Amino acid sequence: MDGLDGEAHRGEETGGMIAAGEGVSIAYRRRIGKPGLAGVVFMGGFRSDMTGTKATALDRFCAARGQSYLRFDYRGHGASGGRFEDATMGDWLADSLAVLDRLTEGPQILVGSSMGGWIALLTALARKERVAGLVLVAAAPDFTEALVWERLPADARDELMAAGSLTVPSEYAPEGYRLSRRLIEEGRAHLLLDRPIPLDIPARLLHGMRDADVPWPHSLRAVEALAGTDVRLTLVKDGDHRLSTPDGLRLMTGAVAELSDGAGR
Repeated sequence: MDGLDGEAHRGEETGGMIAAGEGVSIAYRRRIGKPGLAGVVFMGGFRSDMTGTKATALDRFCAARGQSYLRFDYRGHGASGGRFEDATMGDWLADSLAVLDRLTEGPQILVGSSMGGWIALLTALARKERVAGLVLVAAAPDFTEALVWERLPADARDELMAAGSLTVPSEYAPEGYRLSRRLIEEGRAHLLLDRPIPLDIPARLLHGMRDADVPWPHSLRAVEALAGTDVRLTLVKDGDHRLSTPDGLRLMTGAVAELSDGAGR
Protein backbone atom coordinates (compact mmCIF):
# COMPACT_ATOMS: atom_id res chain seq x y z
CA MET A 1 0.00 0.00 0.00
CA ASP A 2 1.42 3.42 -0.92
CA GLY A 3 2.45 5.60 1.99
CA LEU A 4 1.34 8.68 0.11
CA ASP A 5 -0.40 10.29 3.06
CA GLY A 6 2.41 9.76 5.52
CA GLU A 7 2.54 7.45 8.50
CA ALA A 8 -1.16 7.42 9.27
CA HIS A 9 -2.27 6.21 12.66
CA ARG A 10 -4.87 3.48 12.67
CA GLY A 11 -8.38 4.95 12.55
CA GLU A 12 -7.21 8.45 11.62
CA GLU A 13 -8.54 9.83 8.34
CA THR A 14 -5.86 11.00 5.95
CA GLY A 15 -5.98 12.09 2.35
CA GLY A 16 -3.97 12.99 -0.66
CA MET A 17 -3.60 12.56 -4.39
CA ILE A 18 -2.27 9.75 -6.56
CA ALA A 19 -1.31 9.84 -10.22
CA ALA A 20 -3.63 7.83 -12.43
CA GLY A 21 -2.23 8.26 -15.93
CA GLU A 22 -2.39 11.01 -18.55
CA GLY A 23 -1.12 13.47 -15.96
CA VAL A 24 -4.36 13.27 -13.96
CA SER A 25 -4.32 13.19 -10.16
CA ILE A 26 -7.01 11.38 -8.18
CA ALA A 27 -8.07 12.76 -4.79
CA TYR A 28 -8.83 10.34 -1.97
CA ARG A 29 -9.47 10.02 1.75
CA ARG A 30 -8.89 6.86 3.74
CA ARG A 31 -8.79 5.31 7.18
CA ILE A 32 -6.62 2.35 8.09
CA GLY A 33 -8.60 -0.04 10.26
CA LYS A 34 -7.83 -2.94 12.50
CA PRO A 35 -6.67 -6.28 11.09
CA GLY A 36 -9.13 -9.10 10.58
CA LEU A 37 -11.92 -7.00 9.11
CA ALA A 38 -12.38 -6.48 5.38
CA GLY A 39 -11.94 -2.95 4.12
CA VAL A 40 -14.61 -0.88 2.39
CA VAL A 41 -14.22 1.15 -0.82
CA PHE A 42 -16.93 3.59 -1.91
CA MET A 43 -17.50 4.30 -5.60
CA GLY A 44 -19.74 7.27 -6.24
CA GLY A 45 -22.16 8.10 -8.97
CA PHE A 46 -22.14 10.15 -12.16
CA ARG A 47 -21.06 13.74 -11.33
CA SER A 48 -21.05 13.04 -7.58
CA ASP A 49 -18.05 13.18 -5.26
CA MET A 50 -16.63 11.75 -2.06
CA THR A 51 -18.26 14.41 0.15
CA GLY A 52 -21.79 13.14 -0.59
CA THR A 53 -24.22 11.77 1.97
CA LYS A 54 -23.59 8.07 1.40
CA ALA A 55 -19.81 8.48 1.24
CA THR A 56 -19.66 10.40 4.51
CA ALA A 57 -22.18 8.12 6.24
CA LEU A 58 -19.95 5.16 5.38
CA ASP A 59 -16.96 7.03 6.75
CA ARG A 60 -18.68 7.50 10.12
CA PHE A 61 -19.84 3.88 10.11
CA CYS A 62 -16.40 2.46 9.35
CA ALA A 63 -14.70 4.79 11.84
CA ALA A 64 -16.99 3.56 14.61
CA ARG A 65 -16.16 -0.05 13.75
CA GLY A 66 -12.44 0.49 13.34
CA GLN A 67 -12.77 -0.63 9.73
CA SER A 68 -10.55 0.43 6.85
CA TYR A 69 -12.33 2.77 4.46
CA LEU A 70 -11.42 4.47 1.21
CA ARG A 71 -13.37 7.05 -0.79
CA PHE A 72 -12.16 8.98 -3.82
CA ASP A 73 -13.17 11.19 -6.72
CA TYR A 74 -12.96 9.95 -10.29
CA ARG A 75 -11.15 12.20 -12.74
CA GLY A 76 -13.32 15.17 -13.67
CA HIS A 77 -15.20 14.85 -10.35
CA GLY A 78 -14.82 16.68 -7.05
CA ALA A 79 -11.23 17.44 -6.03
CA SER A 80 -9.59 15.26 -8.70
CA GLY A 81 -7.92 16.58 -11.84
CA GLY A 82 -9.11 16.28 -15.41
CA ARG A 83 -12.20 17.53 -17.21
CA PHE A 84 -15.47 15.70 -16.77
CA GLU A 85 -16.30 16.12 -20.46
CA ASP A 86 -13.11 14.32 -21.52
CA ALA A 87 -13.56 11.20 -19.38
CA THR A 88 -15.12 7.82 -20.16
CA MET A 89 -16.11 4.67 -18.32
CA GLY A 90 -12.71 3.19 -19.10
CA ASP A 91 -11.00 6.19 -17.48
CA TRP A 92 -13.15 5.96 -14.35
CA LEU A 93 -12.55 2.22 -14.13
CA ALA A 94 -8.80 2.86 -14.38
CA ASP A 95 -9.07 5.39 -11.54
CA SER A 96 -10.88 2.83 -9.39
CA LEU A 97 -8.31 0.13 -10.07
CA ALA A 98 -5.49 2.57 -9.27
CA VAL A 99 -6.85 3.44 -5.83
CA LEU A 100 -7.76 -0.18 -5.05
CA ASP A 101 -4.28 -1.42 -6.00
CA ARG A 102 -2.27 1.35 -4.37
CA LEU A 103 -4.30 2.40 -1.34
CA THR A 104 -5.83 -0.82 0.02
CA GLU A 105 -4.68 -4.25 1.04
CA GLY A 106 -6.51 -7.49 1.79
CA PRO A 107 -10.14 -8.27 0.97
CA GLN A 108 -12.44 -5.35 0.20
CA ILE A 109 -16.18 -4.75 0.09
CA LEU A 110 -17.01 -2.47 -2.83
CA VAL A 111 -19.96 -0.13 -2.32
CA GLY A 112 -21.18 1.37 -5.58
CA SER A 113 -23.86 4.03 -5.95
CA SER A 114 -25.65 4.45 -9.30
CA MET A 115 -22.89 4.62 -11.95
CA GLY A 116 -20.57 3.48 -9.16
CA GLY A 117 -22.46 0.19 -9.15
CA TRP A 118 -21.33 -0.40 -12.74
CA ILE A 119 -17.76 0.57 -11.88
CA ALA A 120 -17.82 -1.68 -8.79
CA LEU A 121 -18.88 -4.64 -10.94
CA LEU A 122 -16.16 -3.92 -13.51
CA THR A 123 -13.57 -3.50 -10.75
CA ALA A 124 -14.59 -6.79 -9.14
CA LEU A 125 -14.25 -8.56 -12.49
CA ALA A 126 -10.76 -7.14 -12.93
CA ARG A 127 -9.63 -7.90 -9.35
CA LYS A 128 -11.53 -11.03 -8.35
CA GLU A 129 -8.84 -11.99 -5.84
CA ARG A 130 -9.29 -8.70 -3.93
CA VAL A 131 -13.07 -8.26 -3.80
CA ALA A 132 -14.99 -10.15 -1.12
CA GLY A 133 -18.45 -8.66 -1.68
CA LEU A 134 -20.56 -5.99 -3.36
CA VAL A 135 -23.14 -3.55 -2.03
CA LEU A 136 -24.84 -1.80 -4.94
CA VAL A 137 -27.22 1.12 -4.35
CA ALA A 138 -29.48 2.02 -7.29
CA ALA A 139 -26.96 0.27 -9.49
CA ALA A 140 -26.71 1.54 -13.07
CA PRO A 141 -24.61 -0.91 -15.08
CA ASP A 142 -24.69 -0.17 -18.82
CA PHE A 143 -26.34 3.19 -18.11
CA THR A 144 -24.70 4.95 -21.06
CA GLU A 145 -26.49 2.59 -23.42
CA ALA A 146 -29.66 1.43 -21.65
CA LEU A 147 -30.51 4.61 -19.73
CA VAL A 148 -29.03 7.37 -21.90
CA TRP A 149 -28.62 6.39 -25.56
CA GLU A 150 -31.77 4.30 -25.77
CA ARG A 151 -33.83 7.09 -24.17
CA LEU A 152 -32.59 9.86 -26.46
CA PRO A 153 -34.97 10.96 -29.23
CA ALA A 154 -33.72 10.38 -32.76
CA ASP A 155 -32.95 14.07 -33.32
CA ALA A 156 -30.90 14.25 -30.13
CA ARG A 157 -28.93 11.16 -31.17
CA ASP A 158 -28.23 12.77 -34.54
CA GLU A 159 -27.02 15.98 -32.87
CA LEU A 160 -24.79 14.04 -30.46
CA MET A 161 -23.20 12.05 -33.28
CA ALA A 162 -22.71 15.08 -35.52
CA ALA A 163 -21.53 17.61 -32.92
CA GLY A 164 -19.69 15.21 -30.62
CA SER A 165 -21.54 16.41 -27.53
CA LEU A 166 -24.99 17.33 -26.31
CA THR A 167 -26.34 19.24 -23.30
CA VAL A 168 -28.99 17.20 -21.50
CA PRO A 169 -31.22 18.39 -18.64
CA SER A 170 -30.67 17.22 -15.08
CA GLU A 171 -32.66 17.79 -11.91
CA TYR A 172 -29.33 17.85 -10.06
CA ALA A 173 -27.79 20.63 -12.20
CA PRO A 174 -29.91 23.57 -13.46
CA GLU A 175 -27.53 24.13 -16.37
CA GLY A 176 -27.69 20.47 -17.37
CA TYR A 177 -24.53 18.60 -18.30
CA ARG A 178 -22.55 17.90 -21.43
CA LEU A 179 -22.83 14.36 -22.72
CA SER A 180 -20.06 13.33 -25.11
CA ARG A 181 -20.27 10.95 -28.04
CA ARG A 182 -17.04 9.41 -26.79
CA LEU A 183 -18.68 8.52 -23.45
CA ILE A 184 -21.44 6.62 -25.27
CA GLU A 185 -19.19 4.88 -27.77
CA GLU A 186 -16.45 3.92 -25.30
CA GLY A 187 -19.08 2.72 -22.82
CA ARG A 188 -20.05 -0.04 -25.23
CA ALA A 189 -16.74 -1.77 -24.49
CA HIS A 190 -17.84 -2.23 -20.85
CA LEU A 191 -21.44 -3.44 -21.15
CA LEU A 192 -22.35 -6.26 -18.75
CA LEU A 193 -26.05 -7.02 -18.83
CA ASP A 194 -26.12 -8.72 -22.22
CA ARG A 195 -24.48 -11.86 -20.79
CA PRO A 196 -23.80 -13.59 -17.45
CA ILE A 197 -21.52 -11.67 -15.06
CA PRO A 198 -18.95 -14.23 -13.82
CA LEU A 199 -18.74 -13.11 -10.18
CA ASP A 200 -19.37 -15.70 -7.48
CA ILE A 201 -19.25 -13.39 -4.45
CA PRO A 202 -21.95 -12.15 -2.08
CA ALA A 203 -23.84 -9.16 -3.43
CA ARG A 204 -26.52 -6.98 -1.86
CA LEU A 205 -28.48 -4.66 -4.12
CA LEU A 206 -30.71 -1.86 -2.80
CA HIS A 207 -33.13 0.07 -4.98
CA GLY A 208 -35.92 2.59 -4.47
CA MET A 209 -39.13 1.84 -6.33
CA ARG A 210 -39.66 5.58 -6.93
CA ASP A 211 -36.32 5.95 -8.66
CA ALA A 212 -36.97 8.05 -11.76
CA ASP A 213 -33.35 7.95 -12.96
CA VAL A 214 -32.62 4.21 -12.79
CA PRO A 215 -35.86 2.21 -12.66
CA TRP A 216 -35.72 -0.62 -10.12
CA PRO A 217 -36.08 -3.42 -12.74
CA HIS A 218 -32.57 -2.44 -13.83
CA SER A 219 -31.25 -3.91 -10.56
CA LEU A 220 -33.28 -7.04 -11.19
CA ARG A 221 -31.43 -7.44 -14.51
CA ALA A 222 -28.14 -7.27 -12.60
CA VAL A 223 -29.34 -9.87 -10.09
CA GLU A 224 -30.26 -12.21 -12.93
CA ALA A 225 -26.92 -11.68 -14.66
CA LEU A 226 -24.69 -12.23 -11.61
CA ALA A 227 -23.38 -15.80 -11.52
CA GLY A 228 -23.28 -16.14 -7.74
CA THR A 229 -26.14 -17.52 -5.67
CA ASP A 230 -25.66 -15.31 -2.59
CA VAL A 231 -27.27 -12.32 -4.31
CA ARG A 232 -30.19 -10.39 -2.81
CA LEU A 233 -32.19 -7.39 -3.96
CA THR A 234 -33.98 -5.18 -1.43
CA LEU A 235 -36.65 -2.87 -2.80
CA VAL A 236 -37.68 0.25 -0.90
CA LYS A 237 -41.24 1.10 -1.87
CA ASP A 238 -41.02 4.84 -1.17
CA GLY A 239 -37.31 5.17 -1.98
CA ASP A 240 -35.96 7.54 -4.62
CA HIS A 241 -32.72 7.31 -6.61
CA ARG A 242 -30.43 8.52 -3.87
CA LEU A 243 -31.67 6.34 -0.99
CA SER A 244 -30.00 8.83 1.36
CA THR A 245 -32.68 8.94 4.05
CA PRO A 246 -31.73 7.59 7.48
CA ASP A 247 -33.53 4.33 6.65
CA GLY A 248 -31.76 4.06 3.31
CA LEU A 249 -28.37 4.67 4.91
CA ARG A 250 -29.09 2.02 7.54
CA LEU A 251 -29.88 -0.50 4.81
CA MET A 252 -26.57 0.30 3.13
CA THR A 253 -24.44 0.12 6.27
CA GLY A 254 -26.26 -3.00 7.43
CA ALA A 255 -25.40 -4.71 4.15
CA VAL A 256 -21.77 -3.62 4.49
CA ALA A 257 -21.61 -4.99 8.04
CA GLU A 258 -23.11 -8.32 6.97
CA LEU A 259 -20.68 -8.86 4.12
CA SER A 260 -17.55 -7.48 5.75
CA ASP A 261 -18.03 -9.45 8.96
CA GLY A 262 -18.03 -12.62 6.90
CA ALA A 263 -14.96 -11.72 4.87
CA GLY A 264 -12.11 -11.46 7.35
CA ARG A 265 -8.53 -11.48 6.23
